[in-house]
Amino acid sequence: MKKINQEIAKTNLYIYEVRFIKFLVVWISQNLAIPFWIVGHVHLSIHNFHDAIEFISSVGMNVIVAIGFLIDYNNDRATDTEQKDKAT
Repeated sequence: MKKINQEIAKTNLYIYEVRFIKFLVVWISQNLAIPFWIVGHVHLSIHNFHDAIEFISSVGMNVIVAIGFLIDYNNDRATDTEQKDKAT
């Protein structure tokens, strides 16, 4: 019985970790999308991106924002569907 409870606790911890990571990515994408975009365009207009680290950082920030938008979009669609189901 103890082993089952330990496995359930580990599973719950994993679920909370995944939820937190999703929340964090969505929060970053919603709150930092414009600063990332501005910084990226300022660097594009000033620098030629000869440094691979700058290029990879810029792409990474945009990927985080894109993933966050997709997660939030899917959550929003699911919420809208549930509300429509309740209304009918």
